[in-house]
Amino acid sequence: MLLHVVHETAYDYVPPVRTAQHMAHLKPWDGASQQLLAHRLTVEPAPTPPREAVDVFGNTRTFFSLDFSHDALRVRAESLVRTAPGEPPAAGPPWEQAAERMRYHRQARYDPAAEFAFASPYVPRDEAFAAYARPSFAEGRPLLEAARDLMHRVHGDFEYRTTVTDVNTPALQALQLRQGVCQDLAHVMLGCLRSLGLPARYVSGYLLTEPPPGQPKLVGSDASHAWVAVYLPAPGGGGAWVDLDPTNDRAAGEDYVTLAIGRDYSDVSPMRGVIHGGTNHSLHVAVTVTPAGEDAADPAAPAVPE
Repeated sequence: MLLHVVHETAYDYVPPVRTAQHMAHLKPWDGASQQLLAHRLTVEPAPTPPREAVDVFGNTRTFFSLDFSHDALRVRAESLVRTAPGEPPAAGPPWEQAAERMRYHRQARYDPAAEFAFASPYVPRDEAFAAYARPSFAEGRPLLEAARDLMHRVHGDFEYRTTVTDVNTPALQALQLRQGVCQDLAHVMLGCLRSLGLPARYVSGYLLTEPPPGQPKLVGSDASHAWVAVYLPAPGGGGAWVDLDPTNDRAAGEDYVTLAIGRDYSDVSPMRGVIHGGTNHSLHVAVTVTPAGEDAADPAAPAVPE
């Protein structure tokens, strides 16, 4: 599937900002199941020349600064991405075996995925998460089957509401409220998995705006989206990540675009920065994901020039 993504961020400041430094996670992943064909980041007013760097999780970050007074900031990221359905995942080992493999054992082979089993700034490990998760994790149940059941329960138990939480709402509070947005549902599911000793990571990205014929429009369209990837260790070492979306109660497919991965939202927020001035400001974000014609597959096509 060929997808055209436009992510626009607009800030207005009163009084004007004197100087600012920003970091953006707005360049989609480029990998086996997702190919980034073209990308352009436009910033107005024009900043110092932006520079890119790859973080510890493999995400591309863009840094830019404005060392002059400005009362508005417009950031537009436009990308052309080809996605493909992943291979059907195996059920994985019994979940207890998977958790045991992530524990430290003397002279055992190190698995980098184990780093995602620890607490993170927005997602603690807590008995409240483990208690909520346990009905899905019966003894001997295959890990993927249990994780999918947990996803179904989070989807069914939580009400999607945009006015009760914000980006700083603790995951434990969202668990108590049984309400929130995609970020909250993802954080809750991460907390449940990690509190049982299972690696899970936060995935930010986008959904196709217009669904295929006969299918309902998904929650999270026309906005950034977030979901969870759970790790299925393989018998001979290594393993696979499987993306599960508790907001929409489904596995992520080729109508999803991965933007960045991390421990939680704090690692992958689309825009963050430090400003001097601009005591009062407003923020508006608009995201559009649409199918692109095959003639746009050329990265030099007008839709997303180099």
